[in-house]
Amino acid sequence: MRNRKTPTIELMAPAGGWESFQAALDNGADSIYFGADQLNMRARATMNFTLADLPEIASRAKERNVKSYLTLNSVIFDHDLSLVRRTVDAALSAGISAIIAADHAVIVACKDAGMPLHISTQANISNVEAVRFYAMFADVMVLARELSLRQVKAICKVVNEEPVIGPNGTPVRIEIFGHGALCMAVSGKCHISLHTHNASANRGACVQNCRRAYKVIDLEEGHELVVDNEFIMSPKDLCTIDFLDRIVDTGASVLKLEGRGRSADYVATVTACYREAIDALNDGTYGAEKVGGWMKRLETVYNRGFWGGYYLGQQLGEWTDGPGSKATQRKVHLGTAEHYFPKAGVAQFRMEAHQLHVGDSILVMGPVTGVAEGTVTELRVDGRPATEAKRGDTVTIPFERPVRPSDKLYLTVPA
Repeated sequence: MRNRKTPTIELMAPAGGWESFQAALDNGADSIYFGADQLNMRARATMNFTLADLPEIASRAKERNVKSYLTLNSVIFDHDLSLVRRTVDAALSAGISAIIAADHAVIVACKDAGMPLHISTQANISNVEAVRFYAMFADVMVLARELSLRQVKAICKVVNEEPVIGPNGTPVRIEIFGHGALCMAVSGKCHISLHTHNASANRGACVQNCRRAYKVIDLEEGHELVVDNEFIMSPKDLCTIDFLDRIVDTGASVLKLEGRGRSADYVATVTACYREAIDALNDGTYGAEKVGGWMKRLETVYNRGFWGGYYLGQQLGEWTDGPGSKATQRKVHLGTAEHYFPKAGVAQFRMEAHQLHVGDSILVMGPVTGVAEGTVTELRVDGRPATEAKRGDTVTIPFERPVRPSDKLYLTVPA
């Protein structure tokens, strides 16, 4: 790892709902991408936003000088075309920074409306000629996830030195994935879910067949073999924070964090770690000790184990050995916020499950609050000092960050 000054790279964070959106804002994202309604690749995996939410999204992002990107990246059929145009018009009217898409129908709709466009990884851009082609329509290209750092650097060298000019009259920017789930299919274009459940992954309805255990059956004699130890279609999660200097050295302009289907605390932790890492690169303090700390924090939230993807030249994926998360921490729902007393810096909650003790680590999540962490230094139950609170109690806790009614209170514990 090298300690040297590097150019700034745009940090792009995911948002599957308002809690994640605020978490991305609070933890240093330069841009946030999200879906609205059904025409996106996470239509089934998360709540998503609606077109009516777009003005507020754009407004809250602009207040922080953060860009907002709407994903419209599913396969489009004829019956979708009116919704595509309505979505593009709504995004343009709301002041959304750009639309992310791969289908040519969306590309044309953005061009006709004058809406800034980014080409999604679903277009599988793997060479500089594809970049030149899409530069007629888009300002940013998301490269295929299967490229090595050498291949990414070669594309960026041509794009930046030539340069390749986009529709806004400036050089196009190259975006690559930096962290999160990977798919066994080329840049996410998979058909297994469609064949088994009539639920197209390319329409945002993946049922994640690849994250399951399988048997191999000899059809001639009927012998069965359990595929042991590895989920052979389920890659570990991508993590690049330990070679982020090499990522930035490729000349890519945008680093994308995957995770629109994951929780707000995941977004908060991952965004914060990569923000700190990019800043450390810029000020010359990036090194092994800091990387070790970031890795430990990244391990506390949802992950399937980590590997460096195809960037470092592996010929085949590193498969996970289980179906779920390997996070070292989990959160347990405790209750709901009722009130915040700003002068005293105290939050009031209604306990709905489990117990809470002095010294516990807690997490508060809400649409405006985002994600707020803390430690219980003092407890009052029904106004009286206490060392623990249980289900049904009204509890007050000193808490630096304001909370809002209906925010959710969680206990964080080792997984």
